[in-house]
Amino acid sequence: MTRMIGINHVAFEVTDLDEALAFYERFFDVRMRGRRPKMAWLDLGDQFLALSQADGVTPDRGRHVGLVVDDKEGLREELRAAGLDVAASGSLRVRDPSGNQLEIVDYRDVQFSKTDAVLRGMELDGLVKSDGALAELRDKGLLED
Repeated sequence: MTRMIGINHVAFEVTDLDEALAFYERFFDVRMRGRRPKMAWLDLGDQFLALSQADGVTPDRGRHVGLVVDDKEGLREELRAAGLDVAASGSLRVRDPSGNQLEIVDYRDVQFSKTDAVLRGMELDGLVKSDGALAELRDKGLLED
């Protein structure tokens, strides 16, 4: 059987591409991979987020994407300072202007890993996994000691 081994990209439909890009650029260090009149690709190192302008976009009620960031709590402060309704602690979820739900997770706290070369290329080579994330990786045999 074929094995799933990762996600190359996630695609979001947005009602207004410029408005969506303004949101992502306001809260994230965005590096554009490419842009067309109704599409944009935001670089995530060896992955990307695709934004596609479409008519009749309906926000998902429960479906979400876990977006990994280098500083979840710093982002939480920025979102709250901007007046967005996000929890003061714990789980961090936010919707973009088109209703796409993002669950924000900190790279240091999850088993999701980038190679050292990709982290260097993204200028993030100082990120260190938490003990819990290292234990998860070790338990699955995914960590070289």
